[in-house]
Amino acid sequence: MNTTELAATAHAMVANQRGILAADESTSTIGKRFNTIHLESTEENRRAYREMLFTAPEASQYISGVILFDETIRQKTKDGTPFPTYLAKNKMIPGIKVDTGAKPLAGFPGETITEGLDGLRERLAEYYKLGARFAKWRAVIDIGSGIPTAYAIDANAAALARYATLCQEASIVPIVEPEVLMDGGHTLERCEEVTNVVLDRVFSHLFAARIYLAGMVLKPNMVISGKKCAQRASPEQVAEATVRTLKRQVPAAVPGIAFLSGGQSPTEATLHLSLMNASGPLPWALTFSYGRALQEYALSAWGGKPTAFAAGQQALAVRAKMNSLAAGGTYKPSMEKSAA
Repeated sequence: MNTTELAATAHAMVANQRGILAADESTSTIGKRFNTIHLESTEENRRAYREMLFTAPEASQYISGVILFDETIRQKTKDGTPFPTYLAKNKMIPGIKVDTGAKPLAGFPGETITEGLDGLRERLAEYYKLGARFAKWRAVIDIGSGIPTAYAIDANAAALARYATLCQEASIVPIVEPEVLMDGGHTLERCEEVTNVVLDRVFSHLFAARIYLAGMVLKPNMVISGKKCAQRASPEQVAEATVRTLKRQVPAAVPGIAFLSGGQSPTEATLHLSLMNASGPLPWALTFSYGRALQEYALSAWGGKPTAFAAGQQALAVRAKMNSLAAGGTYKPSMEKSAA
């Protein structure tokens, strides 16, 4: 483990109001996204789409790193430059998704366990050689009748800790992502209760596994009402509850927290982040690690058409800039019209 390298990388991932582009969609997920623009999900179309995102002018001003999928980390730009090489040259750190997805947890209906630990040490060594300097593993916690159970939370927390130790052994910064889903009808208060328990268990397992906290990044959900909740919390309530929860659970030694958007609209995710950063001094950097919330408008503007390549890049640059402002606590929804 190279603690100096880990700390430097983790800090660079969250510093200077820059955030992370999550472009690690699996082949099946990117296929669903392409369906919305009536584009076939071929390897070349996936490569062209990722190149459109990664080579967007001004992107590196606002994006510190990019999470890649196994296929993507092996692909190249049109001129033959490997994606990780291109990103590193443009001061965007290459990262890699290493989990193999959430599968049903035996004996616990409605709950899942994330898999991918088998052979992970060897895969991390290969990804380091390919240029990856950070990795991502997502645990999924659902809220519903009788769930989550303590066992499911602990099982996922233990897997996150095992993944994180293997990453640090390979001098790769682990993004630790415990996501409490916003899919149900639960209140903000219920989300806060569950998120507190999840983060408590995750950090208990990280401590037990001897994780070097200065060499990791946390990627949590925001504390937010479920999509089906009749009484949706206000943006201010979301920001307050999220900051309150993080202050209770996240050690100050962690350099930064890069939120997932978790199904929020692009502008909603940006506003929530800005309100949190405007709330006062915090012990860690708060920034973004968004997938759809950064890509949605870019995908639509591009539409799979070579002639709309620049339009897609411009749409990505606008969202990245808005989120960079949010990471500094200065974003206002009124900025959207002038930026478009």
